[in-house]
Amino acid sequence: MQNKGLVTVFAILFGLVSIYQLSFTFVANKVEDSAKEFANSKFSEDQPHERDNAEARYLDSVANNPVFLGIDYNTAKEKELNKGLDLKGGINVILEVSVKDILKGLANNTKDPAFNQALENAKELQKNSQDTYLESFFKAFEALPSENELASPDIFFNKNLEDVIEIGMTNEQVKPVIEQKIDESITSAFEVLRKRIDKFGVTQPNIQRLGKSARILVELPGAKDVDRVKKLLQSTAQLEFWDVYKFEEIAGFLQAADAKAGEIAMAQSASETVKTADTTEEVADSSKTEEDDVSKLLGGQDVNDSLVDDNKANPILSKMVSLGNQGSPVIATFRLKDTSVINNYFRNPQIKSLLPNDLRYAKFVWGLPEISEQLNGEEITALYALKANRDNVPPLGGSVVVDARQEYDNLSRVVVSMQMNGQGAKVWEQMTGNAYENQSQIAIVLDNIVYSAPGVTSGPIAGGRSQISGDFTVNEGQDLANVLRAGKLPASAEIIQGEVVGPTLGHEAINSGVMSFVIALFIVLLWMIGYYGRAGVFADVALLVNILFIFGILAGLGAVLTLPGIAGIVLTIGMSVDANVLIFERIKEELAKGKAQKDAIKDGFNNALSSILDANITTGLTGLILLVFGTGPIQGFATTLLIGIATSLFTAIFITRLFIDSYTKNGKSLPCATSITKNLFTNVHVSFLKKRKMAYVISAIMILISVSSLFFNGLNQGVDFVGGRTYTVRFAKDVNSQEIQNDLIETFGSAEAKTYGGDNQLKITTKYKVDETGTEVDEEIERMVFETVKKDMPADMTFEDFVGDREGKNIGRMEYYKVSPTIADDIKKDSFWAVFGSLVVVFLYILLRFRRWQFSLGAVAAVFHDVLIVLGVFSLTYKFMPFSMEIDQAFIAAILTVIGYSLNDTVIVFDRIREYFGEHPSWKMNRIIDVALSSTLSRTLNTSFTTLIVLLSMFFLGAESIRGLLFAIIVGIIVGTYSSLFIATPIMYDTVKRKKVEDLIDKKEEEVDPALEV
Repeated sequence: MQNKGLVTVFAILFGLVSIYQLSFTFVANKVEDSAKEFANSKFSEDQPHERDNAEARYLDSVANNPVFLGIDYNTAKEKELNKGLDLKGGINVILEVSVKDILKGLANNTKDPAFNQALENAKELQKNSQDTYLESFFKAFEALPSENELASPDIFFNKNLEDVIEIGMTNEQVKPVIEQKIDESITSAFEVLRKRIDKFGVTQPNIQRLGKSARILVELPGAKDVDRVKKLLQSTAQLEFWDVYKFEEIAGFLQAADAKAGEIAMAQSASETVKTADTTEEVADSSKTEEDDVSKLLGGQDVNDSLVDDNKANPILSKMVSLGNQGSPVIATFRLKDTSVINNYFRNPQIKSLLPNDLRYAKFVWGLPEISEQLNGEEITALYALKANRDNVPPLGGSVVVDARQEYDNLSRVVVSMQMNGQGAKVWEQMTGNAYENQSQIAIVLDNIVYSAPGVTSGPIAGGRSQISGDFTVNEGQDLANVLRAGKLPASAEIIQGEVVGPTLGHEAINSGVMSFVIALFIVLLWMIGYYGRAGVFADVALLVNILFIFGILAGLGAVLTLPGIAGIVLTIGMSVDANVLIFERIKEELAKGKAQKDAIKDGFNNALSSILDANITTGLTGLILLVFGTGPIQGFATTLLIGIATSLFTAIFITRLFIDSYTKNGKSLPCATSITKNLFTNVHVSFLKKRKMAYVISAIMILISVSSLFFNGLNQGVDFVGGRTYTVRFAKDVNSQEIQNDLIETFGSAEAKTYGGDNQLKITTKYKVDETGTEVDEEIERMVFETVKKDMPADMTFEDFVGDREGKNIGRMEYYKVSPTIADDIKKDSFWAVFGSLVVVFLYILLRFRRWQFSLGAVAAVFHDVLIVLGVFSLTYKFMPFSMEIDQAFIAAILTVIGYSLNDTVIVFDRIREYFGEHPSWKMNRIIDVALSSTLSRTLNTSFTTLIVLLSMFFLGAESIRGLLFAIIVGIIVGTYSSLFIATPIMYDTVKRKKVEDLIDKKEEEVDPALEV
């Protein structure tokens, strides 16, 4: 081998760099383990929030202290190996910005009937279309009767767009302008979310816009407060600054409102008394009329609703937790559960009419909920009164805020600094001047919730720079800064796909993943030594170097390691072994021909190179397609697979060669075998072509069974493809999945509960309200799940305990996943194109590489055969297999992997056939093919065995979530090994024979050589 010195230096440097990159992960894990030990020593298990805070304080205190080779925790955390949600826990969502809302905003919320009809029609078109919402809107608008113009003064020719849209422009001229504005708005939404997430406090967040669509992917590994994350992501209302009334200005109205509410309650009570005492029709009618009158007094509310209170004399004051103080912006404090009742009172026309003339535009809003220790952990919230106006327009909007950040003042208290632009600074100076003069406050309001209502202590604030102080925690300060800095979303953004993984599942996945990986690696290392002797030792060293390189590159690139990614690495082990097996088998063949060892090694590497490259390129092409069409963990699988292909090529071709050349340079013998394996498969000759008709019949039967099952049984399509919500729920004891499924069906109408892992864990799936994506709906359904399974949970478990994602949680909802039907259709479409595209790419590559379409046809036919059978196995067995066999994105990843592996086998066989055509031009065609297939039998079985060993290890010992993926790959490898020998090559042979491709063989075919018979 040439340039050995250069290769050696490069390998050593690459290894050192990989170790250096992984050292950051070592440092970060070491410090975090110490932080957990510290927190656990201070607080018990039933104090999870205190533990989290103590852990955070510890990490802050040592963040800049050198730990190893001068590396501190902050530096290590930035550069550590990123772990995905399935290994770390956290939240992964795809948000869709409402293009409908943006269009309404661009049209100034017009009442134009054609415009609004087109919006509704576009929504209907979206149900059966792959077009974007904007494209559907344009189609719907054009389809309306009569001539409708987008440039109408009632639609887009308005003060917002008058600079870019002129009266008289055609619809075709307006469309590009609207497309640009929509794109700008979505980009703005992306930036808003990015600013919020960048400062959220989650390490290694990922946010990206998905192409040019209105969808934004957000990944927050390690996020524990999921509800807080969801609310922050979906905060869509404009940020506003309002002057607020002080307590004493509202107190009189509050007392009058309480008295009027008492009258209403007493009137209702009288109505009910009359209705009960009189049973005649006349009195009943009178009672009904009086009841209606009371209903009107209540603003249309039903007389039996929550406005009825036990304390009818003081229905408002009796619900107060505390009154506000003199000069305070807080009017009163109430329990969170009572806010809807109080809102109903304040919306009542009879009560609103009690507001004095100078308070007639007062707007009542609530503050952020807080936990009250005096009320045994109940949530309370403060009531504020904003100085609104007729148009309900705030004096200052959030778009003027340039920057905001959470800091500490001189007394180490949490404060929030804020900077406004020039326009906002002028208004802010006026507002703060008025607040200082009147000793009042300014409320910071987002989505009608008061985040803070600071006063002004030092006169008017000029220049737009302010500092907001208060009794903030660090999280509250960060959230307020995020709200101020991010400003507003230009349109509503809803979660159309979401996944929440608890930290417990993440830790379990790491433990099981590492264990299965180590066991699989150990078995492969022993097998290589047992089969190839000293040469196997060299291959093992190259394999370990390969793994080091893979993890080093993942850490250096900032790529995310996921559970499917670990499966990709395990698969890479098999591929790395395959390259070494090809090389060793070729060396053995050259030695058998009587060549000197040095020449045999040289020719063995050269002859194997073509097959190794072809096999890895075809697998790499399917990996690239998976990277393009996949999302989240599936991209992690593709990333590790592609990196593994590159590193395994380098280590097999160069690292193994370095060891072999160094060992044999002094004439030492390297037979690439042991005494037991020396003659295995050496004299095996199988008449594969003679058996092809039997193989065709067997395959036809398997395909017929598979197609029939697919037609009658179908497939168990997961929520990825049909939409819905899935919950992984763990119980304290074993449960009967069928009984719980029956209970869930009573609750939701349709639901499925399957054992997932142990008998104490279920995977619950429902399509209830599948078309609704709001956070409120998500919580409603989770509560319904909780109420249904509550009888099998510990008696003291609350809903908050059930859905919480604290460290060490072992009972409750462990994982949550939802997909809306809109994105499910897109996932299904992308999956189809991924599989179809891989087949086309493979056909073209083999056509280019072998110059004959018959080779391509044989390879694609074998792949199609393998995919159909894998689908058939899943269709036949999903109803009784003890693990999830849903057809989801992970399954598509498995199918593409099967395609790559099947091609790997087929291409190696084709390479040998092509080689034998050149070496033995006098042989008849069937002899060439049979000998070529027989000569690759050792490699085929060896590689399949080692790959199956590592996959079976992951299958039995790894995490439950990837068991279906691994099962599909295992079935695919078995079927792929069979098809490469009995389907791909025979089909190529038969098509060549029928088409009489004379340049493949010069002589006429003769009867098969008796020497080849088995």
